[in-house]
Amino acid sequence: MADESHPKTEPQYEHINDATVSVADTAAAVSPTSITDAPQQKASPATKLPSRPRKIRKLSPVAAAAAAAQSSGLVPRIVARSLSCHGELEAAILHLRSSDPRLAPLIDLHPPPSLEPFLPPFLALTKNILFQQLAFKAGTSIYTRFISLCGGESNVLPDVVFSLTPQQLRQIGISARKASYLHDLARKYQTAILSDKSIVEMDDKSLFTMLTMVNGIGSWSVHMFMIFSLHRPDVLPIHDLGIRKGVQMINELEDLPRPSQMDQLCEKWRPYRSVAAWYIWRFVEAKNTNSNTNVVVTDLDASLQQQQQEQQHQLHQQFLDPMNGIMNLGACAWGQ
Repeated sequence: MADESHPKTEPQYEHINDATVSVADTAAAVSPTSITDAPQQKASPATKLPSRPRKIRKLSPVAAAAAAAQSSGLVPRIVARSLSCHGELEAAILHLRSSDPRLAPLIDLHPPPSLEPFLPPFLALTKNILFQQLAFKAGTSIYTRFISLCGGESNVLPDVVFSLTPQQLRQIGISARKASYLHDLARKYQTAILSDKSIVEMDDKSLFTMLTMVNGIGSWSVHMFMIFSLHRPDVLPIHDLGIRKGVQMINELEDLPRPSQMDQLCEKWRPYRSVAAWYIWRFVEAKNTNSNTNVVVTDLDASLQQQQQEQQHQLHQQFLDPMNGIMNLGACAWGQ
């Protein structure tokens, strides 16, 4: 999260300016001309001597640009370069093709990802919560009623959402638990723990930490939000069952890799792991469609993976790629 507690600099600069003037005056006073021509005078008391000027800390170009943007009221779109920036998606595909030969056939087989329009972070997170554990059709119905209750999609704002009572939300089909999640998200916006601006500006690690503080938003949901809503280029959804299955297959592993193993297995894909994940989802989808691929799982993981699969199915449909019309597990959405 961006640190907003900047030290006050005005008094320091005033002091530095004063000190600089004093040094300049002193230099003039002890110049060779003045020593020769001026009558001898008693030395000034030690307390009158100018203090040594304090060093001014220089800002890095990035920090200076951020400070200038903040003072001018301009908000940078994102800390890292977004996949929606011109040429970034092409650069990602070129990098993946050269860095991992196993991805090259997948890149040749599927068209490039298309990007979905950018949504304000609060709206996107609210939509994420509403679609959790629901079939796409049911989620769409509830989301449509929720938008109407708020007075339009542009009116889905923290104050508006927080003002809706649990009873009002229950009447349009939102469970009490999800109502509490929506209120917790809105409350964190109202108290400035989160904001659309800070979410866009935070680095991936800080954003992950802050969003998982919201009730009802877990690590998998944050990864999906970062990829599909913010178009972050280097997000690896280590808890996503489809990604883990795909990594198992392309690496010809006997067992499904655990989340703790995923970073090492996918190191070659940096700094474009989001795009690699898109191709892995498509790879797993094609395998599921054309053959009955069996993945070895433990009984301990079975129920969790089933729940993850249901969540993946609904969210992938929520962010459906309209150009390809893919409606099953592994389909992903991107922004435009």
